[in-house]
Amino acid sequence: MKTYESANLRNVAVVGHSHSGKTSLISALLYTAGSTPRLGRVDDGSATTSWDDEEIARQMSITATPAYCEWEKCKINLIDTPGFNMFLHEAKAALVPAEAALIVVDGVSGVEAMTSRVWDYAAEMDMPRIIVVNRMDRDRTDKDRVLESLRNAFGRQVVPLFLPIGSERNLTGVVDLVTMKSYTYSMGGNGKGKEGPIPAELAEEAKAAHEALVELVAEGKDELMEEFFEKGTIPEDHLIGALHEAIREDRIFPVLFASGFKTISDPFAGHISFFKVFSGVVKNDATVQNFTRNLAEKLPHLSVMQGKTAVNVSELHAGDIGAVAKLKGTLTGDSLGDKAHPINFPQITFPEPAITFAIEPKTRADEDKLSNGLHKLMEEDQMVRFFRDAQTKEFLIAGTGQQHIEVIVSKLKKRYHTEVVLKAPKVPYRETIRGKADAHGRHKKQSGGHGQFGDCKIKMEPLVRGGGFEFVNDIFGGAIPKNFIPAVEKGIVEAAARGHLAGFPVVDFRVTLYDGSYHDVDSNELSFKMAGRLAFRQGMDQAKATLLEPIMHVEISIPDEFAGSIMGDLNSRRGRIQGMDNKGGTTVVKAEVPMAEMLSYGVDLTSMTQGRGSFSMEMDHYDIVPGAQQEKIIAAAKAERGELVEVEE
Repeated sequence: MKTYESANLRNVAVVGHSHSGKTSLISALLYTAGSTPRLGRVDDGSATTSWDDEEIARQMSITATPAYCEWEKCKINLIDTPGFNMFLHEAKAALVPAEAALIVVDGVSGVEAMTSRVWDYAAEMDMPRIIVVNRMDRDRTDKDRVLESLRNAFGRQVVPLFLPIGSERNLTGVVDLVTMKSYTYSMGGNGKGKEGPIPAELAEEAKAAHEALVELVAEGKDELMEEFFEKGTIPEDHLIGALHEAIREDRIFPVLFASGFKTISDPFAGHISFFKVFSGVVKNDATVQNFTRNLAEKLPHLSVMQGKTAVNVSELHAGDIGAVAKLKGTLTGDSLGDKAHPINFPQITFPEPAITFAIEPKTRADEDKLSNGLHKLMEEDQMVRFFRDAQTKEFLIAGTGQQHIEVIVSKLKKRYHTEVVLKAPKVPYRETIRGKADAHGRHKKQSGGHGQFGDCKIKMEPLVRGGGFEFVNDIFGGAIPKNFIPAVEKGIVEAAARGHLAGFPVVDFRVTLYDGSYHDVDSNELSFKMAGRLAFRQGMDQAKATLLEPIMHVEISIPDEFAGSIMGDLNSRRGRIQGMDNKGGTTVVKAEVPMAEMLSYGVDLTSMTQGRGSFSMEMDHYDIVPGAQQEKIIAAAKAERGELVEVEE
């Protein structure tokens, strides 16, 4: 593999909504540049950047995958990215090593929900953006409608560099508005266009579009404006340089019309780490320092990736993207370099996972392998979480949506031979009190020899939500010896952990120990712990015990036409709408919704929006469960524990 100097390297992330044709477009670019011997296809699994079994089976990209081509003495690294909302974090990560974003838009659908999302990611990183309107050979494509959609979403800086020749199945080529030449293509050709004059029927439209482009490029540049007004145009050599500058400065977002001509973890190679060289030259077998984790790493077998194929290289220059296998401790987001010149690059900020499932191994053998397999997948995908809920005692797996979790489960089975069962997680309800109580706990037991005696009086009162538990010692005069007071508190804490109404932990209350009595011989720590439990139970009977449920802060991004139905659905889930934002055909609804109502929301949202909606949620606060729901929850909890449940007729 030829080594390229920094000046001849380009890194481009190809991003956009799912099924806009990103992978097919990259396959066409690689084929046209001569990097692949044939035109890869998504549907038969031959596309260079879509080789994973899960991607082939689902006909969609799941992870960011690099490929490269050589064009006019430059090496262009292309990063294919997922467009489905549940895997969009991969697209955000892929933008970090890139210098430009190729935003791919479907020729029929125009700007979609995830188009706006990846556009915002690129804008956050102050990255030049070029728009490719792809799949222009499909039925119902409309150049003008797509341009209107783009300008409504992204502003007047959106300007075409091409005009399509023909439409739908009769698409035969494009007019280049910079060179004012046409390029036509034949089916089954090599992807390279035949240069010719502009078709007569497009001459007037092309002239007007060329002048609009020149005017926008020259805007704010006095010398170009003078040349434009004097000559009515700008010479091609001046225009190309000015166009590059305008794109870099985000003064224009060029539009091209086209058709694609129809950290992974490998169980055999180990972890494959992708990296970008930001300065200097890295050579094969170099030893570098991981500044994030303070450890040394050797870089054996440097390579560049063409999809899943590794091509060995001896060195990589600043600006290039490479790969290395079997690093011992480096994870996504880490900074490596010369030990004598430490540096830490900014970390990527990912959103919190949107959905959580309880996960159980199918067999004992699966149980032994589960943790190891999941932790390897978590190193590959930073949007996966695996943890144990301290309250419900369940092992939980969290991700961006149901399909994301299903992919992880499939990888567990195929790569690590581990089978699991997914279940809806238990909702971590809690209990609290709304009133005050004055309770008495007295534990007395006599059975020959020393007996047991503990006696305490407490007051209970509610705290503000999130107040936790407070214990106040208000004993005076030695009514209870000091060494027994911690036992009273321990008894109350243990009883609160077991719950009172439905077995959920009791929170947000204060207990004041103010009186009691003891026996010189029979009193001990166990007796006062039991007295504390009895006093707590009596107090809960008096203090208007109630259930609390977790309330989630939810943000839902949907095309405008679904806003009404989504808000109606949220109301049916006991949600409270907090606000709405609208941008470029996308509505973002913010709401507070009980967790119990959101356990299957990912599937429901996909159904309601034809797969075009996405959402995120995070824990916000606890609130009181309405009475009707409380009765059902308490009855279900008692039934689970085998207690007698009384039901009114």
